[in-house]
Amino acid sequence: MLDNKLGITNQVELAKEEERISKANAKRLYDSGDINNLEIGTYKGLADIHNYLFDDVYDFAGKTRTVNISKGDFRFAPVRFLAVSLDHIDKMPRSTIDEIVAKYVEMNIAHPFRDGNGRSARIWVDLILKKELGKVVDWKLIDKDNYLSAMGSSPVNDLEIRCLLSNALTTSIDDREIYMKGIDVSYYYEGYMEYSTYDL
Repeated sequence: MLDNKLGITNQVELAKEEERISKANAKRLYDSGDINNLEIGTYKGLADIHNYLFDDVYDFAGKTRTVNISKGDFRFAPVRFLAVSLDHIDKMPRSTIDEIVAKYVEMNIAHPFRDGNGRSARIWVDLILKKELGKVVDWKLIDKDNYLSAMGSSPVNDLEIRCLLSNALTTSIDDREIYMKGIDVSYYYEGYMEYSTYDL
């Protein structure tokens, strides 16, 4: 149970409110045009996305975590190596799909925030793809189980996630529906299905 600004002490209730508030913020990020003012491909840009989504819910929004975290059997980058890791990721090239996916995978391994990493990073990687390749991911084309499996194996081999993303790329980079449905799918990957961006 994460400490939160809402004073909620029930995990189910917190999950619902987190989804509602942060999804509405993700929608506002696009509709306000604020998304166009973010740094592309840097940790600062990712932290700004994270802060935009979660600042109404958590004090740790946009802040590098100070505790070690894991998911299943996988331990994300230890806190003592996190600053060095994030500096390295900032310097990684991003001119091809292979380079962009490698950068995305490394950021996932770093997992710099206490929570909300995946949802923030998927917006982040789309912005890199948009700037560098003139494409974005149509996330609704990527099955949840396939995505989670590919991300799970990506620290060892990123071929699977690279193929999934490559095959789901679209040149409809300014299509609002692609973005909004992408947010819903991104949240679905993490088990959040209570709200649609269209209802917020």
